[in-house]
Parts: sequence; structure tokens; C-alpha cells
Amino acid sequence: MYSASTVFICGRERAKTRVCRSVESEMAPEKEKKKPRVTRNPELIKGIRKYSKSKMYHKRGLWAIKEKNGGAFPHHEGKPAEPKPEEKPPKFYPADDVKKPLKNKKKHKPTKLRDTITPGTVLILLAGRFMGKRVVFLKQLPSGLLLITGPFRINGVPLRRVSQAYVIATSTKVDISEVNVEKFEDKYFSKKSDKKKNKKDANEFFDAEKPEKQKFPQEKKDDQKTVDAALIKSIESVPDLKAYLGARFSLKDGMKPHELVF
Repeated sequence: MYSASTVFICGRERAKTRVCRSVESEMAPEKEKKKPRVTRNPELIKGIRKYSKSKMYHKRGLWAIKEKNGGAFPHHEGKPAEPKPEEKPPKFYPADDVKKPLKNKKKHKPTKLRDTITPGTVLILLAGRFMGKRVVFLKQLPSGLLLITGPFRINGVPLRRVSQAYVIATSTKVDISEVNVEKFEDKYFSKKSDKKKNKKDANEFFDAEKPEKQKFPQEKKDDQKTVDAALIKSIESVPDLKAYLGARFSLKDGMKPHELVF
């Protein structure tokens, strides 16, 4: 148990500490509070200011700055850029390996021709401009495409290339021993690519005349005639073969494709 004298002393000491703390707080300098930025041209409502641009031009004294500098604002050139030090090569090489392109060692293999497709086989086209037409297969080109012809004089199909994925092979065959097809390769069917022309304005676009259509080369017309002449001789020797090639193939009501024999 504490006596009354000791409790009185402790109370006096606590009072002293409270007074000291209050005095220290009053003596400490107050932190400067940042004043909110006040603009000279306050915003009345969103997007509309109190003064116009011309009014603020005079209010800010920009006209006086121009007069001092001969009617133009002063231009202060920046400090010249310091020359960059030459980069030294790194002492250590990166831990990651630099990727190098791998050589393509794959060799082009010619597309395997279906067993049912042999030179002289009559094919049915399944897609494209001449869909449903019956054509004669002449040979397989290095690209894997099939060289075919109608002949042109019978059904209007010229010499062209077709993928074997879009044909049906039939059991009908034509003798093509007299047809010379050594001349025809993939380059024979390539077209000349014109360079991209400069873009024209709207007026130039309407004023410009329509480009002339490229005429089909006479050399290819002659090649078609020579191939047709040799094929038609062998076709006419077989009865009803000419009419068969001229007829278009199509499915009719009641025909079941899975039961057809070509």
C-alpha cells in the first residue's frame, strides 16, 4: 500500500509532463500546407472558361513579351547534346544460345498418282468452272497436278491443270499415243505478274480509261488445235465416245452415288 504523500508526488510529476508536452507542441513550427493552385481563368461550367483566349492574351502580358523580342516569342535553344560514349563490347557473352535457322533437308517428293488414273483415262471434274464435264487425262506435271483437255472442240475444256482431289476416274480410256505432250510443263501455264501501280486520285480513277483485256496468245491456240486434232482422231474411231465426252455428268432423282460404277 502507498502512503498519501507518495501518491501526491506522483500526481505532481504527471502534471508536469503534460504541461511540457503541450508547450513543446506549441513551440514546434507548423508544417506549411500546400495551397491549392488557383487558375487565372476559372472554369464556369465544364468546357467553358470565364475569359476568352484574346482576353487571357492581354491578361497574362504576352503582348509585352512579344514587343520586347521584336514581335515574336523568344526562342531558347537547348543545350547541345553531349556525344554518347562508344559502347564497349561486353566482356561476357550471353548465357542463352543464339538461335540459328535450321537447314531444310526435306526433298520434294512428287505427288503419288492414283492407280485408277492413267494416261488416256476419262475423268469427271467435281469443282471449278467446268464442273461435271468429262475430260481426258494426258500426264502428271512435276508439281503433282494433272494435265487434262476436253478436247476443246468437243466440250469446250481447254488444256489446263487440275488437282486429282477434284476428279473422279472412270473406266473409259482414250488412246493418246499420237498426242505429243512433252512441251507442256508448269511454266507453260504461268502468267506474267504486273507490278503494283501507284494509287490514283478519285478524279484520275474516273478519267482513266479501262485497261485493255489481254489477248489469248496465238501460240497457245495453235497448241490446243494440234492436241485436239490428234485426240479427235482416236475418239471418233470409238462409237458414242464423242457424245459421251460432250455430255455433262450430273446426279438425278433416284440415283445413289455410292452404287454408281464409273
